[in-house]
Amino acid sequence: MNMVTNWFRRTFSDPQMVLLVLVLAIALVGITFFGHMLAPAIAAVVITFLLDGPVNWLERKGARPLVAVISVYLGFILLSLITLLAVMPPLVRQIGQFVNDAPAMVDSLQQALLNLQARFPNLISEAQMQSWLSGLGNEVTNLGPQLLQYSLTGLTGAVAFVVYVVLVPVMVFFFLKDKTQILQWFSRFFPNDKPLLEQVWREILERAGDYARGKVYEILIVGVAAFITYQVLGLPYATLLAVATGLSVIIPYFGAAAVTFPVALVAYFHWGVSGEMATAIIAYLVLQALDGNVLVPLLFSEAVKLHPNAIIIAILIFGGIWGFWGVFFAIPLATVANAVLRGWRERAAGADVSANT
Repeated sequence: MNMVTNWFRRTFSDPQMVLLVLVLAIALVGITFFGHMLAPAIAAVVITFLLDGPVNWLERKGARPLVAVISVYLGFILLSLITLLAVMPPLVRQIGQFVNDAPAMVDSLQQALLNLQARFPNLISEAQMQSWLSGLGNEVTNLGPQLLQYSLTGLTGAVAFVVYVVLVPVMVFFFLKDKTQILQWFSRFFPNDKPLLEQVWREILERAGDYARGKVYEILIVGVAAFITYQVLGLPYATLLAVATGLSVIIPYFGAAAVTFPVALVAYFHWGVSGEMATAIIAYLVLQALDGNVLVPLLFSEAVKLHPNAIIIAILIFGGIWGFWGVFFAIPLATVANAVLRGWRERAAGADVSANT
């Protein structure tokens, strides 16, 4: 008990430790309770991270700060409009088609599973098969309303779309233009001597910024490659499946496995058990393999040096706390947590050395 008391007293007698713990606690409580309301602001911060690199590059080339910000911002708006007009109409249309065709897909798959059970009755019992079919039917039944709710055809999706289209670009512009002033305003609430907090903050800027940029580039590359692949193969719902494939890279390991089922289901419904179906599934698996073994090392050579179990645990914890954004930032948050622990140990070790001398 004395050892614990001494450790606690020694650790929290350091003002730098107390400041770090206080800031982390405030950030955790704030995001946990207000994260949903602040989702547009979080999205704007992520986009600002993405655009900050090009702005800095233009400034290094001699452009004035305001000119660099306006140039990059206008390029971002133009690219967003082109992407929106090119992707959203077919995406919304294919979501509606998928919802309409989902019952027929499920019926076809159920019949195939029943035939399989009839051929191998000793391998799969009838009760077990009925349980699987019931669960599959419930999942697909719930999937349709969810897709419609969060697409532009649903009220929730339409309202969220308007909010993000109006608010996020405005916030991005001011975050880019007034970045220095905003950071200076926040720094006024902290003491001038804060080396430990500054160390962790630099780690956040480096890791989270690089990871956010790399992850968006990865989503775009994988999504475009998937769309071209599905179009060449003649797979229906190419836009919808390409968007799902691109977004699947947000969640390492889990995302790739989750999207395998809809790709296989659409391929089976369109071609049946055939060489074309096998080709579509193999093409999807090759895309995921190239992403994990070629693209990820190129984009995240420094950011993802974490054990696979650490990544999975980070996804489970941060995703459970903050939902989508927790999953998106699971890896940089795990890296930042590691930086906090490392800085804590170094500070504590330095305090021990000073005490012994």
